[in-house]
Amino acid sequence: METGFKKWIIVVTVVLCVLLELIDTSIVNVALTQMMGNLSATQQEVSWVVAAYAIANVIVIPMTGFLAEQFGRRNYYLTSVIIFTLASIACGQSTDIWELVAFRFIQGVGGGALMATSQAILIDTFPPKQLALGQALFGMGVIIGPTIGPTLGGYIVDSSLGWPWIFYVNVPVGILASIFTVLFIRDPERIKNAIPRKLREIDWAGIGLLVLGVGSLQYVLEQGETEDWFDSRVIMLFATLAAVGIIGFIWRELTAEKPIVDLRVLTKSRNLAVGAFLSFVLGFGLFASVFVLPIFTQRILGFSAAQTGLLLLPGALASGFMMPVIGKSLQNGVPQKLLLGMGFTIFFGFTFWMSAKISPTAGQGDFFWPLITRGVGLGLIFLPITTMSLAGLQGKDAGQAAGLTGMIRQLGGSFGVAIVGTYLERSMASTRVGLLPNISLYNPETVQRIQAFTQSFMAKGFSAGQAQQQAYAALEGVLMKQVSIITYSQIFTTLGFFFIACLPLILLVKRAQPGEKMDLNAAH
Repeated sequence: METGFKKWIIVVTVVLCVLLELIDTSIVNVALTQMMGNLSATQQEVSWVVAAYAIANVIVIPMTGFLAEQFGRRNYYLTSVIIFTLASIACGQSTDIWELVAFRFIQGVGGGALMATSQAILIDTFPPKQLALGQALFGMGVIIGPTIGPTLGGYIVDSSLGWPWIFYVNVPVGILASIFTVLFIRDPERIKNAIPRKLREIDWAGIGLLVLGVGSLQYVLEQGETEDWFDSRVIMLFATLAAVGIIGFIWRELTAEKPIVDLRVLTKSRNLAVGAFLSFVLGFGLFASVFVLPIFTQRILGFSAAQTGLLLLPGALASGFMMPVIGKSLQNGVPQKLLLGMGFTIFFGFTFWMSAKISPTAGQGDFFWPLITRGVGLGLIFLPITTMSLAGLQGKDAGQAAGLTGMIRQLGGSFGVAIVGTYLERSMASTRVGLLPNISLYNPETVQRIQAFTQSFMAKGFSAGQAQQQAYAALEGVLMKQVSIITYSQIFTTLGFFFIACLPLILLVKRAQPGEKMDLNAAH
């Protein structure tokens, strides 16, 4: 246990690292268009800037427990911070799209360790009575990071700094985190006394199957929409590799004497099994809602990247404010089931509120309170899931559980973005077809609208033929705006029903007994 000034320096260090790792999952999204122009890349090529980071993350996160045991947690954490920082510099210096993709993958390898290992460090930093507070501070980074990424990215893109600065902003924090890691972070006794595995004892088959299965699945989720899903032979190939790899990985980890990821821990705790699924749901809702709202505000309402980022900021701050409050509530004995039920219900309310606010005349003020509601709901979901998943586990089991839930949360986010992106494109096409019969030259209202548009364009100096062409284009624009409004509204409604359908799972949560605490030496 740490106390006083040293304790809070450690907290600041690891929370900043978590923020860096998760900000980088979303900060690049608002800069992709600028990257395409500067690096002469296609939309499909630039999408790999996002995919490479996500694939590296989801491969590394479940292995952090093993790597920390093998090399020492402080050494592994310090190395990961340095890799992340140097890769950030290299990303900003890239002059070719595939050079940038390669460095983003390396950045993801370093970043993947920051989240899971930071959680472990906080577990060791706080005494059992303050465990919920430690996890609340970790949760601030997890919830706030993906949300403020577009805010920071939007400011950088809209300024004269240029897209490389979305990577350079990581450097001073990375340097500071490296110094603080050397000065203040120590390995717990269990890891100090651990004997590293010999090369022949390492579960190389498990590592290979993990890389193959989870990496291929992440590729399918990231690139599926771009490649037209299963109409593409490439997607079919990677989907097959994902199935083979994941099935083989599960079999290997359940039968290996010293598995790289001990999946048997899921059978030791019902709360962990339920928590793992709810972590998937949390990641789905967190990333899907962050993904869809900026697209709507920028494409339909004409917001700038900076305006969109500022729109999301108050909700992120609301989550941050809620975390210590929820941590204190758990510490005082408030049941996790109650907080989870409130969180899911509040998030459900957010989705229906947003569905009602989606309109072509909506402004920033219309979204303020719904997004505050979202932040409160996610805060009420995250912390109870984290504490219930790890409670009662001993030794390495808690470390394995933290890595598993982290990976599953990331995969939930990837599924959320992939499913919502696909639904968005395909639903817009079908909705347009459904609305087309209402637009006909035999319909007097349509004729009147075309005539009004034509007269307006002729008044601006267009010839009669040009004005009529512009009128048809304007009518198509009106149609597509209505199609978009309907589709985005349906997305939020569907997301709400998905969350409310998961409510019965909360009944499976077993309330931890007073003596059932997390082993504080379980940190990776």
